[in-house]
Amino acid sequence: MKTLFKVKSIEQLHAEAADNDKGLRRTLTATNLISLGIGAIIGTGIFVLTGTAAAVHAGPALVLAFVLSGIGCAFAGLCYAEYAAMIPISGSAYAYSYSTLGEFVAWIIGWDLILEYLFGASTVAVGWSGYLISILKDFGIYLPPEITASTGTKLVNIPNEGWQALTAGVQEKLTAAAIDFNSLETTTALFNFPAVFIIGLLTILLVIGIRESANFNNVIVVVKLAVILLFIIFGFNYISSENWVPFIPERIIDVDGRGHYGWFGIVTAAGVIFFAYIGFDAVSTLAQEAKNPQRDMPIGILGSLVVCTILYILVSLIMTGIVNYKELNVPAPIALAIDKAGDGLQWLRFPVKLGAIAGLSSVILVMLMGQPRIFFSMARDGLLPQTFARVHPRFKTPHVTTILTGIVAAFFAGVLPIHILGELVSIGTLFAFVIVCIGIIVLRKSRPDLPRPFKTPLVPLVPILGALICFAQMVGLPGDTWLRLVVWMVIGLAIYFFYGKKHSVVQQR
Repeated sequence: MKTLFKVKSIEQLHAEAADNDKGLRRTLTATNLISLGIGAIIGTGIFVLTGTAAAVHAGPALVLAFVLSGIGCAFAGLCYAEYAAMIPISGSAYAYSYSTLGEFVAWIIGWDLILEYLFGASTVAVGWSGYLISILKDFGIYLPPEITASTGTKLVNIPNEGWQALTAGVQEKLTAAAIDFNSLETTTALFNFPAVFIIGLLTILLVIGIRESANFNNVIVVVKLAVILLFIIFGFNYISSENWVPFIPERIIDVDGRGHYGWFGIVTAAGVIFFAYIGFDAVSTLAQEAKNPQRDMPIGILGSLVVCTILYILVSLIMTGIVNYKELNVPAPIALAIDKAGDGLQWLRFPVKLGAIAGLSSVILVMLMGQPRIFFSMARDGLLPQTFARVHPRFKTPHVTTILTGIVAAFFAGVLPIHILGELVSIGTLFAFVIVCIGIIVLRKSRPDLPRPFKTPLVPLVPILGALICFAQMVGLPGDTWLRLVVWMVIGLAIYFFYGKKHSVVQQR
């Protein structure tokens, strides 16, 4: 059993980071890292999930839910920042766990991170597809419905609205409008082509180079930040303070036993919108490509978290101030707020859709950028085939794992619905955060002598709070999501014991 928990020395990790002949190209500055962090964070959460969280769980107090969820991420972010500055190597939580908790835990977390990055890219690609289809309709362009949704999705052609997935909400809409479902045209989706397309396009960009990818991300981050700031600045004039009363709606219980609103509703909303913060840790996977990781990694991780939290709070205040929270349970809540504001903000409708597409594009880009670097580190340690550690001789990118990640992510984006993908991403990410927080406490005890360019404050309090908050959000996820996590981990353990352990570089020493 002791061999399962053999650790990889910090000194060895530093040696690998300094191996420029076999390593990755150091081209990223602190500004690039902050931009990549913002690119990973601002996407589905702000453009999609905010409305549902306000309407169903928190009401105008959605702003408090963002504060609570942001605090949990801040605790984890402080732990990530210490690790990233101390161990400037690709691999994120995988490399950190290897240096503190041993190879077995490192494999578990590395396998778990696939749920965050690979499935995360697939999840956001499905959302990107929805916005693209909407903006194409504005120009009179209609894609065949069979290639616009996940495999097997039942679609119905509603008059004046076009093709929509046949969900319970759509059935209620048809009933309320006295429309006979049997009189409408229906079809079954084959796969989600736009989602597959965007993943393929960004995969090609990532193979070409990290600098080119970072520059592309910088451009689209500017676009989506501009749109969000325009909404905040001009939307402020259309706020009705009556929509903020009561700020924390009274707790109610449905006939099926489900609760809404109140203080507990704020906590529930924090778990729902946690997806909005997923991605800041992707910055830590780029440590081996940062010019000055000891200084720039903490700036990139914490800087992107601060910027995004402030924007989330302002957007949620403006949105719930323009629209009554009970009306916000829609796929595009910001667009609804613009409509409610009247003619004065109609000019902003198209830019918001454009900003959403740009925002989701940058999230997909950073997710697809992070996963190959996890595979790259695991392969260099012998836990995966050495082919996964190959670097393109010209572009200096992990092209084999980038292409593999793109193919698998495109497949899942094409065939799986967004709710299954989103729940897998959330539980995988929260699990990674818990391990990183625990690892900081272990490393402070086992290696107090190590130089730490950045130190997590108030250890062990901050790591303990980070682990507890993240685990509490894991507990709140549905039981079938836990079942999928268990099945995923069983598959991972089988690969480790039949291949990884036998080829491990650390085990052979």
